[in-house]
Amino acid sequence: MASKEVRPYSNLMLNAHFFFALLLAFSFFFFCGSSFLCSLRHRLILTVSYACNALVRAKKKIKATKTLTTSSNQIMENRLRDTSRVVRSHAAPLNEVTQEDLRVERLHGRKYMNPSKKHVMREEFSDKIEHIMHDPRPQEGVHSELPVSISPLLCELAAPRQRIHFNPPETVVGIVTCGGICPGLNDVIRSLTLTAVNAYRVKRVIGFRFGYWGLSKKGSHTAMELYRTSVTSIHRYGGTILGSSRGPQDPSEMVDTLERLGVNILFTVGGDGTQRGALKIAEEAKRRGVNLAVFGIPKTIDNDLSFSHRTFGFETAVDKAVEAVRAAYAEAISLNYGVGVVKLMGRDSGFIAAEAAVASAQANICLVPENPISEDIVMALIQRRFETSRSCVIIVAEGFGQDWEGGTGGHDASGNKKLTDIGVVLTKRIQAWLRKNKERYPSGTVKYIDPSYMIRACPPSANDALFCATLSTLAMHEAMAGATNCIIALRYNSYILVPIKVATSVRRVLDLRGQLWRQVREITVGLQDDVRAFKEAEVRRELEAISLVRERLIGQLSKL
Repeated sequence: MASKEVRPYSNLMLNAHFFFALLLAFSFFFFCGSSFLCSLRHRLILTVSYACNALVRAKKKIKATKTLTTSSNQIMENRLRDTSRVVRSHAAPLNEVTQEDLRVERLHGRKYMNPSKKHVMREEFSDKIEHIMHDPRPQEGVHSELPVSISPLLCELAAPRQRIHFNPPETVVGIVTCGGICPGLNDVIRSLTLTAVNAYRVKRVIGFRFGYWGLSKKGSHTAMELYRTSVTSIHRYGGTILGSSRGPQDPSEMVDTLERLGVNILFTVGGDGTQRGALKIAEEAKRRGVNLAVFGIPKTIDNDLSFSHRTFGFETAVDKAVEAVRAAYAEAISLNYGVGVVKLMGRDSGFIAAEAAVASAQANICLVPENPISEDIVMALIQRRFETSRSCVIIVAEGFGQDWEGGTGGHDASGNKKLTDIGVVLTKRIQAWLRKNKERYPSGTVKYIDPSYMIRACPPSANDALFCATLSTLAMHEAMAGATNCIIALRYNSYILVPIKVATSVRRVLDLRGQLWRQVREITVGLQDDVRAFKEAEVRRELEAISLVRERLIGQLSKL
C-alpha cells in the first residue's frame, strides 16, 4: 500500500520551531507574569520548561513524519535494489538454452584404442556418452514429489573413452595460460603434461609463453617443450611457468603457429575472454579443415563461471581471505570505535566475499556487487554496529559501489570494464563520516587491508591441487577422444562438458534468495531495504538527550 509522502523537516525548520517556542515563552513571561505574581525563579523555570516542551513536540512531529514515510529518493533506491535482486537471482537465461545448445562437438572418427586402458585396473572405459540433469532440484511452483518438476536439460559427463580420435605417438599437445594469475595454474600445467606423457605417451607437449601472444607471429619463437622432469615440482609455487598476458591476438596467426608446430590438441587455461578466443581459434581451424581439438579449462578465481559450481583457485582464495578478515578483526577490536575494511576479488560476483564472511564469522558488514546499496545505508549499518560494539569489520568485493564515483571509464586489454578502487573510496568515506561524528566517536579509526595480489600469487591448498589434477586428467581424456569447442566444469559433484559458447554467455552471480546469502545476512548487521529503523533509533536517541538536558536545566534553575 502506497504511503502518503510528506516532506521531512529540515534543520532550518527545526531551529525555527525552537526560536518560535522561545519567543512565545518570553512573551508569556513578560505580558502575563504580573497577573500570576510569580517570583523571578518561578518565571524562569516556566520559560525554559515551556521552550523545551515545544521543542520535544517538534521533534515528535519529525519522528512521526519519518516513520510514516520514506523520501522519494529512498523509495526509488529500494525499487532499484529489488529489481536488481530479481534480475541477478535469475541471471542465467536457462529458458533460452535448449538441449541442442548443450551438445558437445566432437571431431569425426575414433579408430584408436586408448593406450592407458591396459594400465588401469577395474575401471571401465566406455564409449557411451552419459548425462546428468542440469538441475536435479524441483523447479519453482511445482510439487517436489512430481517427476515432471525436474529440469529436462541434460549435460554430458566427462570420462575416459575406450576409443580415441588421435593416435598418441603422433599427437602434439599445446598448453597456453591467459589472463591474471590464480592459485593452481602450475598444477594444471603439471597434470596435463604428466597425463599426456605417462598415460598416453604423446609425441610432444608444447607450452606457449605469455598467453595468446605466444601463439602470434611475434611470440611463437618463445614456445617451450614440456617434459616430465621440467614439471615435477612446479606445483609448489604460485603463478604460471608459461607466463600470461591479456588481450586478443589474430586467430589466423595463431592457427598458423599451431599448424607449423603440428599441434593437434590445444588446452586454453583462462577466463571467459580466453575461452572466447579459443572459440575463434577453433572456428578458424575448422574453416581451414585443420584436425585440431580446442579444449578449455576455465580459470576464474571469482567462481563466476556459468554451469559450474566451483573453479580451481577459489577455495584457496577463500582460505587466504579469511586470514585477511581475521587480521582486520584484530586491528578493529584493538581500537576504540575501530573499523577494519578488507577488499577482496569479485568483479561481478561476490562469492569470495560471502564465503569469507561466513567462514570467518568475524565480518559485520558484507558488500557485494549483487546487492547494491547507497553510501548512506553503509554508514547507517556501521552506526547500527556501533550501538552494540566498539568495532566493525567490513568485507567489500572489488565490483561493489562502482556507481559511487561514476566509475573510471574505459576497458582493459581483456575487454573488462576498469573498476574504481572501492576499497580506497570506502575507507575515505568512512573516515569522513567518523570526522563528522567526532563527538559521538571521538577516536574512530579505519584500517584498510587489500590482500588481492597475495591471494592470487600463492600456491593452491591440498584440496584445490586435487581438484586441478582431476580437471586436467579428465580434460586430457576427453580431448584425446576428440571433444572440442568445450570446457570442463564441476556441477553437483559431477564433471561435465559444456560448449564454450554456452559457458561464456552469462556470468554466474550470488543468488540473494539462496542459502549462502541467507547465512551472510544471519551473521552480519541487518541489510534492510530502507533506513527507517536507523532513523527511528536516531530520533529516539535525540529525544532522550533533549529530555536529559531539560531535566538538568530545571534542576539547576530550581536552585536559584
